[in-house]
Amino acid sequence: MNVQTPNATDSIAPPALRKLGDTGLPMVMMRDILLKTIFRKNVETATEISEAICLPLTLTQALIDMARDMSLLQATGTLHATSGSEMGFQLTDNGKARALDALSQSEYYGAMPVPLEAYKIQTKRQSIRDIHLTREMLETSMGHLILPKGLIDQLGPAVGSGRSVLLYGPPGNGKSSIAEGIRAAMGDTIYIPRALSYAGQVITLFDPIVHTPVSEPEVTGGSSLRKASARFDTRYLLCKRPTVMTGGELMLSMLDLNYNAVSRTYQASLQLKSSGGVFIVDDLGRQEEPPQALINRWIVPMEAGYDILALQSGEKFEVPFDTLVIFSTNFHPNELFDQAALRRIFFKVKIDGPTQEEFLKVFAMVARKKKVPLNEETLVHMLKVRYPKINNLYANYHANFLIDQLIAICEFEGIPYQMRPDLIDRAWENMYVKEEAIVH
Repeated sequence: MNVQTPNATDSIAPPALRKLGDTGLPMVMMRDILLKTIFRKNVETATEISEAICLPLTLTQALIDMARDMSLLQATGTLHATSGSEMGFQLTDNGKARALDALSQSEYYGAMPVPLEAYKIQTKRQSIRDIHLTREMLETSMGHLILPKGLIDQLGPAVGSGRSVLLYGPPGNGKSSIAEGIRAAMGDTIYIPRALSYAGQVITLFDPIVHTPVSEPEVTGGSSLRKASARFDTRYLLCKRPTVMTGGELMLSMLDLNYNAVSRTYQASLQLKSSGGVFIVDDLGRQEEPPQALINRWIVPMEAGYDILALQSGEKFEVPFDTLVIFSTNFHPNELFDQAALRRIFFKVKIDGPTQEEFLKVFAMVARKKKVPLNEETLVHMLKVRYPKINNLYANYHANFLIDQLIAICEFEGIPYQMRPDLIDRAWENMYVKEEAIVH
């Protein structure tokens, strides 16, 4: 969903395109993408074509004129009532033949790509390591969480550095929520190219699941594309800093280019999509790939600031790696990595279970939110009878779990939401499985 631009700044914007040479693309590539786009999207006027290929109208018209000179495009001879006095254009027979030939080599059409070298420059302009993250910003983004004392003191420098962070500790204490809070604290925006080009190949980068565009401020008069193209290169989209979040499904192959043999197009790796933002690896140690293999894949990018990808031809090339990597695990780090790997993770932050006092705060907050009245007798029963049986090991997830159980029981019994010792005992039975032998 589009939202209003939060503090968008033109200081990091990719420079506006003034002439075709500013695109950094070969004329043949631009010509072929123009023809493929007209063929596939059935756009006719210069304005429609301009919006489809994400170039300023003047540059689009120059491409159209070039294609007309080569007898690949022709004017339709009709004006469009919905487009003012604009002339329509269509492919000639030669143009259709050229478009089909180009599509047989690559199905990519639409936005003109950004050359990789230009994207590297843009990445430096908007580097995540240049973010100034204050204590107030971090506390605000995590205001809904009851955090252990001193945790912000540890997280602040870790996140502000833009370096890798390892969150570890017992399960159910909010590591995933903290990682999400870190992402939310980065409220600024960056420019994301729709696609990149390298060695004649196009790599689609923009992903609506990862990238959230923000709307341009309203300006009266003229088309939105024309207004934007005067200020920055419209092959880019202004987006919130991206977040890639993976869990047990993460595979090493996801960190490489994804080549579609049918369409002969490339999709950017997850690492590349996360550039300028955050890559969260949740539940580290639950993946099919060994944790050591995963961390080995990240060693060069995290230390060198670039990643190495490969085309189908086997040619390898460097892409920017400007990403805050957050690893989250329930395992002790020594169980997952050797010391060489641990040394390369810049910050290690333990997220412990809450104290009894912190747990009661969480429990009261959840109960209030879910409209379940607190009951002193029930709280005493829970603390004096139930928790001693598990060595008084409190976890933040217990509050949500137990109160949701109470709600389910009350709804089943047809009684108002309430806490009673006997009801908390019924709820507790579902939180742990009794240790016993099952006879088969």
